[in-house]
Amino acid sequence: MTEPLTVLVTGATGTTGSRVAARLSGLGHTVRAASRRAGAGPGRVGFDWYDPGTHAEALRGADRVYLVPPVAEPEPAAVMGPFLERARAAGVTRVVLLGSSAIEAGGPGVGRVHQLLADDGPFDQWAVLRPSWFMQNFTGDHLHATGIRDEGVLTTATGDGRVGFVDADDIAAVAARALTDPVAPGPDLVVTGPEALTYAEVAAVVTRVTGRAVRHRAVSPDALAARLTGLGMPAAFARLLAALDDGISGGAQDRVTDTVERVTGAAPRSFAEMYAEHHASSPYASSRSTATAPSR
Repeated sequence: MTEPLTVLVTGATGTTGSRVAARLSGLGHTVRAASRRAGAGPGRVGFDWYDPGTHAEALRGADRVYLVPPVAEPEPAAVMGPFLERARAAGVTRVVLLGSSAIEAGGPGVGRVHQLLADDGPFDQWAVLRPSWFMQNFTGDHLHATGIRDEGVLTTATGDGRVGFVDADDIAAVAARALTDPVAPGPDLVVTGPEALTYAEVAAVVTRVTGRAVRHRAVSPDALAARLTGLGMPAAFARLLAALDDGISGGAQDRVTDTVERVTGAAPRSFAEMYAEHHASSPYASSRSTATAPSR
């Protein structure tokens, strides 16, 4: 193991941030768990991307930083660029950015932050995690999870397209290695699960695990955008998600990488394994809940 490090984890209450923080703590590193609602507890620190006044305290003593971009920010580079400079000045030597398998360096949104790091940015060592769609989109309060519970239906514009769904625990395992290994792996790490599945195949797994019939309902991108807008999602974001689904239908996410095993030494978990464990620990519910947008 490396010498103990101090790692600032932004988005520390989120799907990957919470898992990264827990994993680093388990490895004996000091975690500064940053979020807008810091709460009580060791290592917790208030942090707001849009309030530079919170940045200095969050960065105090940090060696490395896990970067989760601000949610629904169309131009995160404008917010994160100045922070990266502050981090370097504060003594941070490595950053690991959470990106998306759908967005390469130089692409829109987080792709521009990726490009900042690649273009002789402030850090000699850095990595960008570009995970595929999260398996956790089918659990908790995400849209697909509520569709399963409320209707027994997964509604997408993906057609027969396949996705290499990945477990957030595997993403966190890669992130922890990227943050703490003597040399950062990568720097461009596309992270997937062990197999690419259609949404119909996902529905079949959920049916088998829960014993309740679940099916995939394929709709057009326009119909999906209208449905999401009707559920209260901002129209621009709804169109973006529908366009991503359309890309999946054309094969844009039909790939599997060896990143998890190559970086961590352990095989990634399958969707069937993840969902069976989730169902065993949280019995299948029919109650309604507030949906959140899918994560990538």
